[in-house]
Amino acid sequence: MKKVIAVENNLTPVKEFLKLQGCQVIDVESALKTEVDAVVLSGVKQNLMGMQDIMINAPVITASGKSPQEIWDNIQQY
Repeated sequence: MKKVIAVENNLTPVKEFLKLQGCQVIDVESALKTEVDAVVLSGVKQNLMGMQDIMINAPVITASGKSPQEIWDNIQQY
């Protein structure tokens, strides 16, 4: 089953890597109205665009200091 992953816009290398792994990649804003398997953020803004009260029922992975492969490995753990 194809995983749906929301990725912050500034993480282009991660987006491309996840697409090569067969994932459907969407932007983080779309994750608020679409069921996703994981959310990948740069680590700069941990609370999803300043909206701390919004809940997403998916793991949030911080990309800071991680390679695209390490992020993919984290996604597969869930």
